[in-house]
Amino acid sequence: MSRLHGRALRLTVLVGEQHTWHHRPVYTEIVHRAHAAGLAGASVFRGVEGFGASSLVHTSRLLSLGGNLPVAVVIVDTEERVRAFLPELEEVTADGGLVLLDACEVVRYGSGEPRG
Repeated sequence: MSRLHGRALRLTVLVGEQHTWHHRPVYTEIVHRAHAAGLAGASVFRGVEGFGASSLVHTSRLLSLGGNLPVAVVIVDTEERVRAFLPELEEVTADGGLVLLDACEVVRYGSGEPRG
């Protein structure tokens, strides 16, 4: 895999924590598909509160009955590679989700290995 530097495209997929694809969390399916597609990387972030199309507020507060917290899957790669990956998202987000694309600039892309 070549180093990612300069202009890139950020793909963010927002789904509910409880959304599944064939008995697997949607966010897990997206990460594994991105890995199989050879994308530069993917990270999953769990939200503590939010609402979407249902207008029901979901929260992590102890006494809340909202459940299904928001989850964001973030992928950054070249525009060409990210756009080529979009069809992979159509089937796994068919039951809900929000797919966002943002132009961005990669300043540093390290190996993630500790130094020293």
